[in-house]
Amino acid sequence: MPTEIDRDLVATSLEHYAETQGVLPERLATFGDQYREQGYLTRDQLYDIAYESSTRSAYHVESNPEQRCRNVTANVLVVDDDFSKIQLLSGLRGFKAPTASCVLTALEPSTHAVVDTRVWATLERFDYLEGRKESFDAADYVAMIEPIREIATETSYSPAEVGYALFAYDDKHREGTLH
Repeated sequence: MPTEIDRDLVATSLEHYAETQGVLPERLATFGDQYREQGYLTRDQLYDIAYESSTRSAYHVESNPEQRCRNVTANVLVVDDDFSKIQLLSGLRGFKAPTASCVLTALEPSTHAVVDTRVWATLERFDYLEGRKESFDAADYVAMIEPIREIATETSYSPAEVGYALFAYDDKHREGTLH
């Protein structure tokens, strides 16, 4: 049985989020507006999202053909399940599950969250998940988003906000190095 992540923990951690190196929610919201308006994202827009998530690997996005970027992101809009959405986005160079989660969170912060090692570590610390993880695939995203959505429902925060809070909690409480 997981230890409860309550509303106070989420609220306190969200206050700390601004002090982290995490993705800027305002930037993701802008990308989400563009995504919904256009019905797809361009390679340049995907590069910008990838750069927000991981400056070191964002350059890989530039090797994707423009039309593939538009097609894949348009297809994400018509697919229903989380695994398939992450898997589609992960087919683009420069998009592993954590960066793909940024795209989904930009599009639908009411149902998705940005995930990474810190989010996994917090969920593991509170017994929602087992074992350490340093790299993630679509199945890992599904494993993380389920408890994130449960926490969101219990705390009246959005999944996106819960994801940011879990990231910030680990940033504040981790002892030692990230990897």
